[in-house]
Amino acid sequence: MGFAKISQVAHYAPSQVITNDDLSTIMDTNDEWISSRTGIKQRRISQSEMTSDLAGQVAQQLLDKSGIGADEIDFIIVATITPDSMMPSTAARVQAKIGAKNAFVFDLSAACSGFVFALSTAEKFIASGQYRKGMVIGAETLSKTLDWSDRRTAVLFGDGAGGVLIEATSEQHFLAESMNADGSRGGLSSGVVGLQSPFSDQMSDDKFLKMDGRAIFDFTIRDVSKSIAQLIEDSKIGVEHLDYLLLHQANSRILDKMAKKIDIPREKFLANMMAYGNTSAASIPILLSESVDKGIIHLDGSQTVLLAGFGGGLTWGSLIVKI
Repeated sequence: MGFAKISQVAHYAPSQVITNDDLSTIMDTNDEWISSRTGIKQRRISQSEMTSDLAGQVAQQLLDKSGIGADEIDFIIVATITPDSMMPSTAARVQAKIGAKNAFVFDLSAACSGFVFALSTAEKFIASGQYRKGMVIGAETLSKTLDWSDRRTAVLFGDGAGGVLIEATSEQHFLAESMNADGSRGGLSSGVVGLQSPFSDQMSDDKFLKMDGRAIFDFTIRDVSKSIAQLIEDSKIGVEHLDYLLLHQANSRILDKMAKKIDIPREKFLANMMAYGNTSAASIPILLSESVDKGIIHLDGSQTVLLAGFGGGLTWGSLIVKI
């Protein structure tokens, strides 16, 4: 048995920026309405790039930044709810793009918890001692699932990808985790899922992502806050030893309320939803990568961070990691 560490980070977003003012020209909304309720000011939208294109850019950056060869990668996990196709997987397409011929690959679908679930899975692969290097990427093109006349959802989401290189190490970096799901409440969010058969009476015209925003908000403040607080308590890692919390970037008001709920200073909750919107499985790794670029997080093992995802499924999960 061994240990795993995050050794490199990267992110990528489409070049097209759609501001709140842009949205006001196609639907009944405005910048004040959106930003006051969500903190979101703009989002990136893919015109021609698919999810695998965004993820492939991240994968290539991870290789370039780390200086390792693609043939050294043992596995690639892509967390996404907007795959290019059901088969081949988005991860398989990424493998082909970077030439990681020795890697086993698969997609993981857990909505906004996807990156945390995938990172937890990757850590177990490395800890087994059988694998040395892997990539975990969260990537979404949610704009392709939206009804752009529905301001309840269209103003919230954006496209992007982020990821990490995870490697074997001799010291423990993954300190504690909590992974959860409640399928009985899965109906609170739904989207474009599965294949439909012309021989089935289950055909549906519902092609767009839908969400009960109020119920999801309440679930997050109640259940996710409790889960994070319990993980911190069980880990015996004092709140004062947490340098930063990187939570799924859904809504700035969620971060405000969660900070009060679990009694942690708000400034420890990093945020970038104002520039990207909700990018589901991509939100945490994009935030992590940007924080490294800005010098907030150092990737030298000197800081302790809590990563937490929550969303459709319902799913929620947290990791405490030395980074």
